[in-house]
Amino acid sequence: MPPPADVARFLSRDTIFDRVRLLDADPRALRAFAGTGLAVDVTVPNADVPRLAASRASARRWVRASVAPYAEATNVSRVLVGDEVISQANRTLLLSLVPAMRNLHAALAAVLPPSPRRREIIKVSTPHSLGILAASTPPSAGRFHDGYDTAVVKPLLGFLRATGAPFMVNAYPFYGGLTNDTLDYALFRVNDGVTDDATGLLYANMLDAQLDAVHSAMRRLGFGDVDVVVSGTGWPSAGEYWEVGAGADLARNYNKNAIRHLGSGVGTPLMPNRTFELSIFSLFDENLKPGPVSERNFGLYHADMTPVYDAGILTAPQEIVGTKVTPAPAPALAPAADGRRRWCVPKPAADEVALQVNIDFVCGQGGIDCGAIRAGGSCYDPNNVHAHAAFAMNLYFQSNGQHEFDCDFGQTGVITTVDPSYKSCKFT
Repeated sequence: MPPPADVARFLSRDTIFDRVRLLDADPRALRAFAGTGLAVDVTVPNADVPRLAASRASARRWVRASVAPYAEATNVSRVLVGDEVISQANRTLLLSLVPAMRNLHAALAAVLPPSPRRREIIKVSTPHSLGILAASTPPSAGRFHDGYDTAVVKPLLGFLRATGAPFMVNAYPFYGGLTNDTLDYALFRVNDGVTDDATGLLYANMLDAQLDAVHSAMRRLGFGDVDVVVSGTGWPSAGEYWEVGAGADLARNYNKNAIRHLGSGVGTPLMPNRTFELSIFSLFDENLKPGPVSERNFGLYHADMTPVYDAGILTAPQEIVGTKVTPAPAPALAPAADGRRRWCVPKPAADEVALQVNIDFVCGQGGIDCGAIRAGGSCYDPNNVHAHAAFAMNLYFQSNGQHEFDCDFGQTGVITTVDPSYKSCKFT
C-alpha cells in the first residue's frame, strides 16, 4: 500500500473529498492527515467495545492514546464505535455498544474540551448495516428488528439526538437482491421506478428506497429528526460470473451517480430538499480480503495509486490514459450551422421519472447552479418536473458546449431554436 502521507496529500489536494473514514485509529494515518483540513472519522475495533463499556477509565485511556496526541493538528471529527455491531451475533458486544458510546463521549469531553482550533467536542456514532432492519419494503414500512429496537436502538437514537451526532448506515444497492430487471433501478439509470403504495411516493433509484426505509424505522421509534449519514456505499469493479452487475463501467456509473444525487439537494421522497454526507467504499482494492471476487474489488484505486476507473472524484476534469490521470481538454463550442441560438428541453412525451433523473444528474454536477429551480428561485414556478427539467437540461447543454450529445439525456431531450424562457425565468 502507498505511504499514508502520500494518500493524505492526494485526497486533500486532488480530489473532491472533504472527509475520510478510517477503519481503525492507526497513528501513522492520523499523523498523515495533520494539516490537510480533511475531517477524519476514526474507528474503535469491535473487540475493544466491551472493555470501553466497562468503565469510563478505560474510555479515557483509549482517548488519551488514540485521539488526544493528534487532535490538535488533525481534524478528528468523529469516533465511530465498532462497525456494524448490531448485526453481529454477539450479545455481549451488542449490549456494550451504547454504554461504550456514552463513556467515550464523556471521555472526549474530559480529555479534549473545546479549544480555539476545535470548537466542539468530537462526536461519537457507529455505522450500521441494513441488516438491522426487519422490514425495508416498501420504504414506509421500514422497522428495526424487534429484539433490537427497545433494548439497543432506541437508547442509541436517544444518545445521538442528545449529542447532535448522526445515525450512520452502510447502504449498498449491489447487495439489494439485484437481478437484470432491477439493475437500472440500482444504478440511477432510466427505469419505471417503484411506487410505495402506502404513501403513493415513486422511487427512481434503490439507494433512496434504502435510506427512506431507515428513516421510517427511526421515525417509528420517534426519532425522525436524527440526521442520517451514508457511512459506506460503493460498487465492485469485478465479481464472480454469478454476481449480477459487477464490472468497472457499472461501478463508475454507480459511484458518480450516487455522489451527484446525494449532493444535489433533491433528497429522497421521505427526506426531500436536503443533501446527504456519504462515504465511498473504498479508496483501494483489497486483494487479500476473503469471500467472492467482488469483495476484493470495491476500490477506486489500485495499491500503486493507478485508477481502476474514472470515478469523477478529481477536482479538475480528467481522462484516463493508460495508467495516468491527465486533465481533459475543454469542450469546443458548437453553434448552430445557421447561427441561431439553441436550447435543450425535454421531449413532450418524456417520462417524469426519467426527467427527475436528469435533474438529479445535472444539479449534482460541480460548477452548475440549480438554485433557480429550488424554492424561492426565479424558475421554481411552475413547480413540476417537466419545467424544472427544461431549466436543468438546458443549463447542462449550454455549460458543456452545446454538442448534440449534451442534449441526449437517454433520448429524453431535444434541441430547439425557440427560446423557452418565460416570465421571470430566463434561459441562457
